[in-house]
Amino acid sequence: MNARVELPAAREVCPTTTRRLIGEGALLVDVRELDEVARVAFDVPGVLFMPMSELEQCYAELPRDRQLVLVCAVGERSLKATYFLMYHGYTQVANMQGGIMKWARKGFPIKGQAPAEVPATGGCCSSAAPGKNSCCG
Repeated sequence: MNARVELPAAREVCPTTTRRLIGEGALLVDVRELDEVARVAFDVPGVLFMPMSELEQCYAELPRDRQLVLVCAVGERSLKATYFLMYHGYTQVANMQGGIMKWARKGFPIKGQAPAEVPATGGCCSSAAPGKNSCCG
């Protein structure tokens, strides 16, 4: 019999709060895939890359005694990753809303080409944006 686990709502923070948290010692965990990071990356010291495709196998390497802010392209995958970590007992986790797209729009530091806007018709994870270039892979 599978027991259902009720998790509290995930904490979500904006890019401005994320910058403050990083300054206070939080670890930025980028769950985008490596090809995405090669195109555009966060230009902050100590960012950790843990692609979503590797999260299930590698999450135990993440510190439990430090605030973690999870990020992706637009905030959907990182929200799933935040809940995944919460399910596995992590309590100091937050999702950055809007992902690197919102970060770049605010003029915060990035390396590479600024990401293109997501179409207003449902976002990158909708059927309106299928295929290889979808941010949700």
